[in-house]
Amino acid sequence: MIVLAVVLYGQRKIPLAKCPIKASVPILHKYYQPGDFIIASITSQVYIFSSPVTFQKPPSDETFDGLLMFTQNYQHILALVYAVKELNENTQLLPNVSLGFHILNSYFLARWTYLASMELLTTQNKFIPNYKCDIQNNVVGVIGGPTSEVCLHMTNILSAYKIPQIFPNETHHYLGILELLLHFRWIWIGVIISDDDNGDGFVQHVLPLYSQKGICMEFLETMPKITFSSNIAKSATEWFATSRIVTGSTANTVIIQGEIHTMSVLRTIFQFSQFYEVRIESRVWIMTAQMEFASPGFLRDCDIHFLHGSLSFAVHTNFPSGFQKFLKERNPLSENKDNFIRIFWKNVFNCDFSNSTPEEKDEEICTGEEKLETLPVTLFDTRMSGHSYSIYNAVYIMAHALYAITSSKSKERTKIKNMGQKYLPEEAWQKIPHSLCNDNCYSGSSRTKIEGKPFCCYECLPCPEGKITTQNDMDDCLPCPEGQYPNNNHNSCLPKHTIFLSYEDPLGISLATAAIVFACIATVVLGIFIKYQDTPIVKANNRNITYLLLISLVLSFLCSLLFIGKPEKMSCLLRQTAFGIVFSVAISCILAKTTIVILVFMASMPGSKLRKWLGKPLDNFIVVSCSLIQVTVCTVWLVTSPPYPDADMNLVADEIILGCNEGSTVMFYCVLLYLVFLAIVGFSVAFQARHLPDSFNETKFISFSLLWFCNVWLSFFPTYLSTKGKYMVAVEIFSILSSSAGLLGCIFFPKCFVIVLRPNLNNKKQLMKGKKYSIIP
Repeated sequence: MIVLAVVLYGQRKIPLAKCPIKASVPILHKYYQPGDFIIASITSQVYIFSSPVTFQKPPSDETFDGLLMFTQNYQHILALVYAVKELNENTQLLPNVSLGFHILNSYFLARWTYLASMELLTTQNKFIPNYKCDIQNNVVGVIGGPTSEVCLHMTNILSAYKIPQIFPNETHHYLGILELLLHFRWIWIGVIISDDDNGDGFVQHVLPLYSQKGICMEFLETMPKITFSSNIAKSATEWFATSRIVTGSTANTVIIQGEIHTMSVLRTIFQFSQFYEVRIESRVWIMTAQMEFASPGFLRDCDIHFLHGSLSFAVHTNFPSGFQKFLKERNPLSENKDNFIRIFWKNVFNCDFSNSTPEEKDEEICTGEEKLETLPVTLFDTRMSGHSYSIYNAVYIMAHALYAITSSKSKERTKIKNMGQKYLPEEAWQKIPHSLCNDNCYSGSSRTKIEGKPFCCYECLPCPEGKITTQNDMDDCLPCPEGQYPNNNHNSCLPKHTIFLSYEDPLGISLATAAIVFACIATVVLGIFIKYQDTPIVKANNRNITYLLLISLVLSFLCSLLFIGKPEKMSCLLRQTAFGIVFSVAISCILAKTTIVILVFMASMPGSKLRKWLGKPLDNFIVVSCSLIQVTVCTVWLVTSPPYPDADMNLVADEIILGCNEGSTVMFYCVLLYLVFLAIVGFSVAFQARHLPDSFNETKFISFSLLWFCNVWLSFFPTYLSTKGKYMVAVEIFSILSSSAGLLGCIFFPKCFVIVLRPNLNNKKQLMKGKKYSIIP
């Protein structure tokens, strides 16, 4: 153990060996400031045009064909430098500790990002990862972005070494775009993505979420990308094709997923769109927060008006008080360690430094006294942007983490995860644009999918009868609640009108008046027969049966009033049964009168044995037995399935029809058919008596009255079944009144004519003469 310790101690005294290994193509643009702790950053500032690597010889800087700087991005470097400067001047936070920084350019390419990540893991002078000799960088954390592609590539290397990294979280931003689309009902969109891993991730993870929320795409295009200088012509062709697809689409909303350098590519696409007659002003361009309104130096004279009111989610920003003064103090002649400032200065002020190549000497000489505040915002904005402020905050986050570590005496550590910023949407119009595959399906219609097209494309179908839609773009029509019906536009429900045959209804008034008039006439006839009960014509027509027949006719007229008015429980129970029983009594009386006439004639013949059957017992038996059958049927009906009040909601679309449900349709038709059966039997018996002597000619009037009765009720059935609502009730009342009036008129009108107007014919002598009752004097 002692020997080992001595050996190890001796090794520490050995001078550091000089390793000559360096990167074959070093990163030209970097900015380094030493310190106790180094905050590193891999950022995208300069775009490099190069020729493809042939693998025939080691790569060198001879493959560089040109450099293109995005001057607006230089503010990201200055924000980091200014934050470190503030922290080093702060005596409260990290006292006696100096912070440094190491800023490397990724050149917007993955291979340069990997090279920059590996350089952070090496010593300052040698490109040997994991080499412990020489002066170490002592990196405590790396700030990536705001280009997402840089963050994705550098994390592949740095995560293996457990080096903390801070880069933007885009998840909440994409959810914000989704909420914006849903809020304005922009569900038919186009999407343009960047040609990199970040664009692929957007397609794989973000677009499926949009589809789940009902957003569908008309097109998905990849933004052209220049990798080598030899590919410019190919990229121009791709730009032209993309412009044709975008400007020729029907989607009015286009989402552009891009990075900081995307704005220049987008400007080129819009330049190509001028070849078409499609106005880009009519579209809504939604840009992701990673995009900045920055342009390379050669587009210094171009403004951002070509965007025409597009929407972009802004990253939260602030304006540190000393940042403006810090910018004014920047001078390319004094900042020797800043490898970015000279190329920045040349691009924004269109000047050159004295050590330039001969062909560049015609340009103005950079003096260092140029003012940054005189530059247009498309080249450089002296106000701190949202991305720059995010980098500024990231430096402070690392500083506070270092302070917590250095000041804490506890061995336990807390892992802090930055959840990102809160994004606020910017709205630029008073009139909301639309972005749909087709027009909205307005209320009163529903949408149905069109075969062979995306689910956002649909056709609108009017709601069927009885259904509505109250909102736009509903998938199904909904029925109205019970007691309501759709309006003509099928977009709202109206309360249904309650309908029944009432005494206020003209039809109800007419039928009620007719019932009362006929009942009064029948009562008058009954009074006449009672007054002249001792006259021969009344005696010859079986007075008791005649009185009972007239009373039943009066009741039959009056029972029709039970059918008028709002249906109640008691009226529903009584109206059909009362009508059936009263009519049974009336027809039974007619049957008894006809039967007695035939039996009297047959008993008057010599040797007839039927004389002993004649008399009141036979009359009463016929009336009681025939009526009792109907009473039995009605009783069974009321016991087994009685009628009850009912409301029919579906018979008529806009009406609630109040009526009586018969309970048992079979029993209802049994009552009616029994009445028809009695009438047919009575008609048959009366028809058999048509050849009797004239003194017995009442059977002819009975035959005609029963024929009328049968015709009325046989025509009742088809008419009743073909009508609905209150008109069904009116048909039944009309049948009751017309059949009762037929019996009253045919049987009793001739007799009343003789009794009242021709009393000279109302004597026994005239009756025995066999003279016919004639209504003509």
